[in-house]
Parts: sequence; structure tokens; C-alpha cells
Amino acid sequence: MLKKHAQFFKSLFIMSDLVVIGLAWLLSHVLRFHLAPVTPPLLGVPPFSTHFQFLLPLWVIWGFVSSRSNLYRPRRMEHFLKEVLDIAKTLTFASIILVAVIYLLRRFEFSRLAFFYFWVLGMFGLIVSRFVARKTLKSRRRRGFNQRFALIVGAGELGQKVLEKIELFPELGIRVVGFLASSAEERGKKIKDIPVLGTYADLDRILDRQQIDVSFIALPIDEYAHLGTLFKKLQDHSSDIKVVPGAYEFINLRGGVDELDGLPFVSLQSSPLYGWNEVSKRLFDLVLGGILSMILSPLLVLIGLLVKISSKGPILYRQERVGMDGHSFRIIKFRTMGVDAEQETGPVWAEADDPRRTTIGSFLRKTSLDELPQLFNVLKGEMSLVGPRPERPNFVEEFRRRIPFYMLRHKIKAGMTGWAQVNGWRGNTSLEKRIEHDLFYIQHWSIGFDLRILFLTLWKGIFSKSAY
Repeated sequence: MLKKHAQFFKSLFIMSDLVVIGLAWLLSHVLRFHLAPVTPPLLGVPPFSTHFQFLLPLWVIWGFVSSRSNLYRPRRMEHFLKEVLDIAKTLTFASIILVAVIYLLRRFEFSRLAFFYFWVLGMFGLIVSRFVARKTLKSRRRRGFNQRFALIVGAGELGQKVLEKIELFPELGIRVVGFLASSAEERGKKIKDIPVLGTYADLDRILDRQQIDVSFIALPIDEYAHLGTLFKKLQDHSSDIKVVPGAYEFINLRGGVDELDGLPFVSLQSSPLYGWNEVSKRLFDLVLGGILSMILSPLLVLIGLLVKISSKGPILYRQERVGMDGHSFRIIKFRTMGVDAEQETGPVWAEADDPRRTTIGSFLRKTSLDELPQLFNVLKGEMSLVGPRPERPNFVEEFRRRIPFYMLRHKIKAGMTGWAQVNGWRGNTSLEKRIEHDLFYIQHWSIGFDLRILFLTLWKGIFSKSAY
């Protein structure tokens, strides 16, 4: 019954698309030669009948290209943007082939502007029709129609995660009927009211007796010895097979699936800053950092003079810190302590009423104004305006040994301010909480999030009880 429904909906989509591109093709002629405020071509207006004659070849070409691009595959669990991209590619290739056919037949001089109108109208019509159709189907599925029945093979944490995600999206129309577990002792138990129907050895029996449309394989890595047997059994049945890699249990940060020439790779942790994300954040830092440097230049000069007058020594203080990917750089700050302040103590955390501070240094540290020269680190590309605060190498070595996931904070550029700092986790406060906020920032990074943090820095992050 399900296969008949799937074929029915596929036929509807095909017919709808043929109507849309047919109308787009015919309207493109009307728009180009009769409605658009563009001078008609010198060779005259080609008759509408000639344009109409190419409607059938267009449909044939569309059928061929859409079939080759697998445009009408099931997309129940696929993002709509992916479908839009597939539509754009299919329509573009079909248009190119049609242009070639018309050119080879030399039936008439085609208008490039008419073809452009056809592509725009076709793209708009196909996206709108698909959007309406998908919305309608999702609405029906939420009400219990057009359901697909699923079996989750693996009753552990990973299998339960699959159930949790499916329940979050009722519009998918996937109803989990049961689990399979590795141990017979699990048989009969329930996970969120979903029964454990048996063990992996019962897979054949369950597939024969129940309507299972999709089987999710969600085994932990230590149970991968069962995979070969499970796949052989599933191949003898018509249910779809979805595999959730056991490696997903170890995903910590920005995980996902990459592909190289059809071969998938599971990425367990990676930086969000690649491609256009990297470009946009760098431009954000350069533009806003440059503007802030110019606006704050009088204040920078004034603070520099106060530092020079208040104590002997250089105005600026440079210190080695660890940045993105573990690379070291020298951070720039206004000097707030006496020369050689750490000669006796060595690298230590700053404390309240630290006797090593100069007169002006106490005020600068309390207001975080000593950090302003780091704008030059930002302009050089060593830091970002927003990101995890960089630590000294000796502290990094200590923290990486005793704090889980500490080094993941180096998957992004260090920042002048960050999500941890505006939430009060700076200075001598909980390192675990700081790491938690740093990783949250990396996981949810966006330019909008950066702007929010900068605003919060001005609002409540400058004068901090933890700054000393």
C-alpha cells in the first residue's frame, strides 16, 4: 500500500512540474515580446505557434534530466533547501539542452531574454508549488496520515537518540513501532512507551510479521560485530535502511558528515570558521575593529600617557598566549604592573588587591581598558573581537590535563571578549563554566551572536566583579 502511495505522490509531483514549466515556457514568450518594456528584435517577433511547438521537446528534456538527477526521490527527512538546489540544477541543465536543440534545428532565432524569463518563472513556480505541496504533506502527517513505520535496531543511548529526534519532527510522518536490543533480557521492556520487540536475531521474524517501511541501524561501536548479519537480513526485505554511525556518540563540537567522491566521512569535531563563515568573520573584525581603533585612538593615547607617567617601564605589555589551533601569539595590553612583576612569583592568576599592580593599573584592569590594544591583534588576524579568551601556554598545559574538552575552545580564534566573559565567567572563576560557555559559543556561532556579545560587553561586561 505504501509503495502505491509513494508512486501516487511521485506522479503528482511530475505532473505538477510539467504544468509549471509548460506555463513558464509559454509565458516567457508573452512577457518578452508583448508585455516587457524591451524593444522587439529587429528580425521581428517569432510566432507564438513556433514557440508552442517546442513545449513537447521541453517536457521530454525535463523528464530525462529530472530522472538523471533523481529529482523525485523521497525527501521526507531532507531539508527543503536541498530540494531547491536540485530544482535549480535540473532546470538549468534542461534549459541548456533546450537551447542546444533549438540552435541545432535552427527553427527560429531564440531570444536570450525569453530564456531568462523562462528560467526565472520556472524556478519561481517550481519552488512555490513544491513548498505548498511539502507544507500540505507535513500538515497531513502531523494528523496521522501518510505514515511510515520504523524499527530502531539498537536500544542503547544512540537508538534512544534516534527516537528523540523523530519525535521532535512529527511532520516527517515516521512512527516507531519498536526497538531491537542486543540482549534477550531487554525483550518486553519499553522505552518511552515503545516496546523492545526482541534481539538482533529476531530481525527476520519481525520484518516478516510487521509492516516496517524504514529500519534505523543505531548500534554503538562495541556492537559493530552484528552489522554484517543485520545488513544481510535487511537486504532480503523492502524496507529502507538508515544507518546512524556509532561514532556520533563521540561528537563534541560542530560534528557532521562530509563526503569525498561519494565516500562519507563522519566529522567528530571541527571549527565553524571555514569557507564564507571564515571570510565573513574576518571582514567583520577588520571593518568593526578598524572603526573602533579610529574612534578610540584619543582614549588609547591618553591611557598610554597615564601609564607612562604613573610608573617606570614600557607603555605596552606583550605576553605569549595560545590561540586558534594551538598556535601561540603575543597579546598586547597596557602595562598594569611593575616591571618584572612575575620574576619572583612566576606565572600566577591575578588576585583582588594584587600588590603588583601600579596606581593606574588597578583602574585599567577593573574597567578592562588595559585590553584595548588587542584591537591591533585583531587587525593583524591573531585574534577576533569575539571568541574564547586566550590563556598562557603553561596554564593551557595544566587545564588540558584536568578539564575535559578544554582544547576544543581553540577551534576558533581567541577574542577580546566572549560569551563566558559577558556571563560573569572571567578571572578567578569556575574554569568548567567558562569552557561550557566557550563551547556553546563555538557551537552556535554567527555574526548576529557576535554583535549580541559585543553589545552585552558594553552593557555589563566592562565593569566586572571578577576583573582585577
